[in-house]
Amino acid sequence: MRNSIEITCVNTNTVHGFEPGTTLYEICNDIKPPLSSPVIAAMVNNGLKDLSYKVYNPKIVEFIDLSHPDGMRTYVRSLTFMLQVAVKEVVPAGKLSVQHSVSKGLYCEIARNGSTALSTEEIAALEARMRELTVEDAKFVKTKVPTSEAIETYRKAGYEEKALLPEIGGKLFVSLYRLNGHPDNFYGPLTYSTGCLQVFGLRAYHNGILLMLPRPDKPDELQKFVVQNKMLRIFREHKEWNEILGSKSVGNINEDIRNGRVASLIQVSEALHEKKYALIADRIVEKGAKIVLISGPSSSGKTSSAKRIAVQLRVAKKRPHIIELDNYFVDREATPRDENGEYDFESLYAIDLPLFNSQLETLLAGVETHLPRFDFISGKRVFPPENVMKSAENDILIVEGIHGLNPELTKSVPDDKIFRVYASALTSVSIDENNRIPTTDNRLIRRIVRDAATRGYSALDTISRWQSVRRGEERNIFPHQENADVMFNTSLLYELSVLRKYVEPLLRKVPPTRPEHAEALRLLKFIGYFEHIDAKDERNIPPTSVLREFIGKSGFSY
Repeated sequence: MRNSIEITCVNTNTVHGFEPGTTLYEICNDIKPPLSSPVIAAMVNNGLKDLSYKVYNPKIVEFIDLSHPDGMRTYVRSLTFMLQVAVKEVVPAGKLSVQHSVSKGLYCEIARNGSTALSTEEIAALEARMRELTVEDAKFVKTKVPTSEAIETYRKAGYEEKALLPEIGGKLFVSLYRLNGHPDNFYGPLTYSTGCLQVFGLRAYHNGILLMLPRPDKPDELQKFVVQNKMLRIFREHKEWNEILGSKSVGNINEDIRNGRVASLIQVSEALHEKKYALIADRIVEKGAKIVLISGPSSSGKTSSAKRIAVQLRVAKKRPHIIELDNYFVDREATPRDENGEYDFESLYAIDLPLFNSQLETLLAGVETHLPRFDFISGKRVFPPENVMKSAENDILIVEGIHGLNPELTKSVPDDKIFRVYASALTSVSIDENNRIPTTDNRLIRRIVRDAATRGYSALDTISRWQSVRRGEERNIFPHQENADVMFNTSLLYELSVLRKYVEPLLRKVPPTRPEHAEALRLLKFIGYFEHIDAKDERNIPPTSVLREFIGKSGFSY
């Protein structure tokens, strides 16, 4: 064994020698990387590791803080574990369930005696205990234990869903974390100890509590609370459906697949979607709306939703017409630029708002209107002679685009003529009791699969663009989502079990020499919790399914 190993620190662009077996925590304390907030974890050869990781060979190391997406995820996992320990010590009869990301925090419920509501005093006591844990600087202890021991440990702790996961059933040894003697596994690194978890808050929210999180750009500040009652309502509605179907977690879905209940799982999931689309169409007709605006983030199934709502409107004896908002782009040289001087195609003002509003008004008035088409090659708007529309009494215009819920888009159109729909893959199933599935992961996997099939992009390409896409969503979509008349959850209980076989080979091609490799590894581990749905069962997915927009063989044209 060599006396010294070389560690190349990306943060300082320096090379250091350390004894084999030195932890990243010790290396970090020696190098003192110049980060704006406490070090949370590290990238080692483009793979995420916690600070207790021991180094035995030469490595390239980049220490990360809350400004890094994986730093924030690690912080949130650790904070959630600290909350769980506080619940066990302060409300011992309660069982914590971490459910959804909403209102700039994590919505959690603590079930006991048939109720999930906590008193103001109990919430204050929980937060106080969490503050004490940060002062104690308690260490998150990670160990490898035999699978049988992990299963027994989880069941004694009341974690039946955790014991169902394929990772546990398929390995001789599994990782187990403990904090103050309390066991759990959070499917990703945790911070070294509780001492760095200084920024958080608890507040009563509906029937549970909201765990407030720090801002990535200003880690000393909490994210500003935003009321998202409609969003929470749709999450809770689907949670109730999942419980009726017996599919609260990934383990439950895997049991259905292993026991030959795939066809029923697909049929019920798709029937729920069809029922919801029909109800949306009924509400549009009841309101007497003439324009339907559909918005949502990337890979949320907006296009399929627009087409399926159009079908339901035809059933209601209406004549829907889909108008593509992209055709109203201003000429490329007139496009606004972002802070880097690049064209900002996601800006509201990349759209010719005066022309768009003027044409909506003429269409509503029943006047024949010459619609534009944007030529993406030349970057110019053209008006093909055949592209003429005249709206009749039973006609309804459907407009799908990221700015659909922004009031500025249709400023000159009377609000009583508009019906707004927000569509997103609001994943309502959980990995287990204390580990939710972020909706962004669901959408990213959808996008990787679709980009590869329809645009020739690699998983590396899609992952490298994703943070830019997310910033655009935070700026242009999420601030307006509560303006929707109705929210539609496009996620399907079975979809990640289908997407697994499509996305795994794409993720495995991301080279380990690229920073995106860490995200590919994370997604591979995540998607690996789901049992495969084979090609025979996949044939049960109808051609009108939202999922067909991503895996192909759709009955709609795109």
